[in-house]
Amino acid sequence: VLKLFKLLHRTRQEVFKNDTKALEAARQKINEEFRNNRDETSEEKINELLKIGSDVEVILRTSVIQAVHTDSDKIVLIPRKDLLQDNTPYIDKPTKK
Repeated sequence: VLKLFKLLHRTRQEVFKNDTKALEAARQKINEEFRNNRDETSEEKINELLKIGSDVEVILRTSVIQAVHTDSDKIVLIPRKDLLQDNTPYIDKPTKK
């Protein structure tokens, strides 16, 4: 449980870097969820909660992209390096090998 708690906080710091509002909101939510379930004794329920926490960490790490409003009608996306993937260029007429 402690390992997941630390992992969620590390992921939060990486995903919401330089965004103090999002960092604080995520910190409060993580702490609140763990605090609300700290007295849970059912092994089945604990395993379910750990699965949910792991899924949340994966979604944060793989799906969240920061964006900054630059003008009233423009948004700049700031993807992290681990989100960037190599893309195969589109070829209209593939060649046979």
